Amino acid sequence: MHSVTSNQHERHGLVPKGFKALWLASLLSLPLGLFSGWAGASAILEGDRSVPVQGQNGMVVTSHYLATDEALAVLKRGGNAIDAAVTAAFALAVTQPRSGNIGGGGFMLISAEQKNEVVAIDYRETAPAAATEKMFLNPEGQVDNELSRFSHKSAGVPGTVAGLALALKRYGTLSLADALAPAIRLAEEGFEVSPRFFEGVQARKDRLAKWPSTRGVFFKANGEPYQIGERFTQPDLAKTLKRIAQKGISGFYEGETADLIVAEMKRGGGLITHEDLKSYQPVVREPVKGQYRGYDIYSMSPPSSGGVHIIQLLNILEPFPISYLGHNSAQTVHLMAEAMKYAYADRSKYLGDSDFVSVPVTGLTSKAYAQEISAQINRNRARDSASINPGQPMPYESPETTHFSIVDRFGNAVSNTYTINFSYGSHIVVEGAGFLLNNEMDDFSAKPGEPNTYGLIGGEANKIEPGKRMLSSMSPTIVKKDGKNFLVTGSPGGSRIITTTLQVIMNVIDHRLNIQAAVNAPRMHHQWLPDELRIEQGFSPDTIRILEQMGHHIQQKSAMGAIQSIMIQNGKYFGGADPRRSTSSARGL
Repeated sequence: MHSVTSNQHERHGLVPKGFKALWLASLLSLPLGLFSGWAGASAILEGDRSVPVQGQNGMVVTSHYLATDEALAVLKRGGNAIDAAVTAAFALAVTQPRSGNIGGGGFMLISAEQKNEVVAIDYRETAPAAATEKMFLNPEGQVDNELSRFSHKSAGVPGTVAGLALALKRYGTLSLADALAPAIRLAEEGFEVSPRFFEGVQARKDRLAKWPSTRGVFFKANGEPYQIGERFTQPDLAKTLKRIAQKGISGFYEGETADLIVAEMKRGGGLITHEDLKSYQPVVREPVKGQYRGYDIYSMSPPSSGGVHIIQLLNILEPFPISYLGHNSAQTVHLMAEAMKYAYADRSKYLGDSDFVSVPVTGLTSKAYAQEISAQINRNRARDSASINPGQPMPYESPETTHFSIVDRFGNAVSNTYTINFSYGSHIVVEGAGFLLNNEMDDFSAKPGEPNTYGLIGGEANKIEPGKRMLSSMSPTIVKKDGKNFLVTGSPGGSRIITTTLQVIMNVIDHRLNIQAAVNAPRMHHQWLPDELRIEQGFSPDTIRILEQMGHHIQQKSAMGAIQSIMIQNGKYFGGADPRRSTSSARGL
């Protein structure tokens, strides 16, 4: 058994045959500055984040080593990937409350090789019945960002508990109580505060301390946050988890927990009612599917925009000789940036909850539409974003985030991304229940045409409507080759989720990087508006200069995403935990 975390600096894992030179080249291209401000960055130089973790019978890669440990223990006892995934998700709700959650929602992709089946579980939050299209506009008709992001009204109806329970019931072997047991133990007995946990609370101290219920969870009696190395317990959360273990989803959506949620809403002027909670239902959907250079790409369908646009971007880029042009070369980055402009322009107009609006998935993901866009890309000059408008992808069809990837020895793979939106969501803890409320209502277009927190422009398709799921960029993705699971991946990162996931796929398929090198490599991002090419540290000055000469507006900013990935090759599992998140870990069985 091999493990890699920022707290366990051991040299583990093997470089798959033929990848050694590429891994060395990739590793040497990564200056330490890429990870400045991220605890655990030195792990790359020490060796434990430079090569994949290897497993023979399974692999778990999550954003917190305690969740990884619990999920791996499930696999060791004979459980499948779905059992391990639900266990990990509940454990992350305890150990990573800023993004792991039971007060939010997300998407899960499950691939069962033996059944030749890939399914998507949509447990995205929904708008309460009392939500209205203009609920976040002030008297002047402008968006009130404080109301849409940091109030009780910013919370959508949580979907995580129902979604995880559905996944376990349909595809797992454990009982819900068994899957919850590690999370309950971690909440009752506590865990040591990590540097990332401490720094996160410290950075959001003013907003977290604003609410008495939140202050009582994250701060000591003297008002100070828990220090690094101190034990952090969550007794109210443990009680909530126990009610779910005892009564199933009714232990959350009805009874005492529901009463606590509704009471919190009434205290703060929120909208979620008992009926909203009781009527919430996750949805099993068909994932979007595409092909790229002989590989089958499966990703999340609407209300996620991620899967549609990952496939659209791959289609646009497929005619270009990406491998020949080179990894992160100026020409490759230029082509990717130009493709991203067109995809994000389309996102602004067409994407929304397909249960409410007609989303042209077939058109957006078609090779023919992509070829029209490819033909418009100038290989030597950046196009001004202002000159790009959403295209015509006909025909229409009728009707701070956490990711983990898990595979088992039975041929099952799970890619799961879930969130409460911002780091700490609305920053409001439900009094007596111990968990944070999401602020996902901000992911709707509060005013069509206006950018949200991530700078993304939304349209009428994503306007607020009761019962509707808000648009998301979350992109849990599974890549298959000849019917076999090959790559399981996904990331947090708001608008940058799509481009982060895209780059890891291309790093593996086009540039033949091993999974850890593919995860480590410096990233770029363009989202149409604002018209800027965002890059991490790690790109050479010559590359930046050439891109600027092509007309790109370069902005070097902090690290993007925290992608947790697994590659399956020759019957072996290779895990790549993202060093951009210090507690990330990969463990093989």
